[in-house]
Amino acid sequence: MRFSGWKVLSEGLTGNRGWSPHWREPEPRQDYDVVIIGGGGHGLSTAYYLAKEHGLTNIAVLEKNYIGGGNVGRNTTIVRANYFLPGNSEFYSHALKLWEGLEEDLNYNVMHSQRGLINLFHSDGQRDAFARRGNAMINQGDDAELLDREGVRQYLPYLDFDNGRFPIYGGLLHRRGGTARHDAVAWGYARGADQRGVHLIQNCEVTGIDIENGRVRGVQTTRGAIRARKVGIVVAGRSGQVAAMAGLRLPIESHVLQAFVTEGLKPVIDHVVSFGMGHFYISQSDKGGLVFGGDLDFYASYAQRGNLPMVEHVMEAGMTLMPMIGKARVLRSWGGIMDMTPDGSPIIDKTGVDGLYIDCGWCYGGFKAVPASGHCFAHLIATDRPHGAATRFRLDRFRTGHGLMDEEGTGAQHNLH
Repeated sequence: MRFSGWKVLSEGLTGNRGWSPHWREPEPRQDYDVVIIGGGGHGLSTAYYLAKEHGLTNIAVLEKNYIGGGNVGRNTTIVRANYFLPGNSEFYSHALKLWEGLEEDLNYNVMHSQRGLINLFHSDGQRDAFARRGNAMINQGDDAELLDREGVRQYLPYLDFDNGRFPIYGGLLHRRGGTARHDAVAWGYARGADQRGVHLIQNCEVTGIDIENGRVRGVQTTRGAIRARKVGIVVAGRSGQVAAMAGLRLPIESHVLQAFVTEGLKPVIDHVVSFGMGHFYISQSDKGGLVFGGDLDFYASYAQRGNLPMVEHVMEAGMTLMPMIGKARVLRSWGGIMDMTPDGSPIIDKTGVDGLYIDCGWCYGGFKAVPASGHCFAHLIATDRPHGAATRFRLDRFRTGHGLMDEEGTGAQHNLH
């Protein structure tokens, strides 16, 4: 089934009886060339690009729950390429280019909206830092514009510009930044991978990784043993637990990051807005809800729920930035499990076990990285060489101390940076 304007129109006129399922529900085979552990955005995109770019189709994606039920469906949907350090900058630039062609590539509407992102600054020092970041973005080939106070006011007149503690000095505008529909991204990649022969196995939890003479041989699951020549671990906040099945100890801590959405409102916020001093970010969804979040809950956890003190902190930051938000009713909140590295940057690398690969440590940047993460991880699995955009995401940098990329100082031990 291929989507088109004509298909939508014809189905609407005939009772929508001609739609087919987006993907199959196959039984797992006993043997695959590649097994991907994790059916989130990163795992699905990895399988898709393995099939599309490298011609590998004997692939299984194993998901312990349902497709898209993890972090890819539990985030604030922000897409951006405003990173500063070499290593991260080119990777997220690569990701944004993939985002811009994703809907045509997948033949699926992921609702990618380049509405622009504005990072606010509140002091002379922050202005200098954002000017530096903007220059780095431009040197990378991405866009950045430094706005003064009145420039921000033209775009965001509803903010409290004269807050006594955090007056707004200006902002850094990233016009190509924006949002996408998180569920649609998972569904689009799942559909694309399935169409190329990939098996998407839901409700199939991996309980062990089989290793023989230093080489991976397959996995044990709740649906039986599955042999594989190569295995990729892409499980976000569960990375440490799954890697431990192979005898690996990762430089990862798992923390909860909460997000919130309000009742549907008339269009009022046209951009993604980030409040630098309050660690608060907000946008408005196509359904009208205000989608916002803040900082980590700052304790290690594998629970997809957060604590009330952080709820209060996020609401305080929202009220400080835009008092009007106090009139909106919060409908629901949720938590994603963030796999935090000490330097706040990800890992895409081979492990010490032949045929076993790891993609983890996305910290706050997991959703925006989905296309490039899968693209680069697929390249690594297929060729055993790192993709040019991900050469700095080495696992051993934490052991050697060389090549650390402290992008934001917001890793698991952020207070030590």
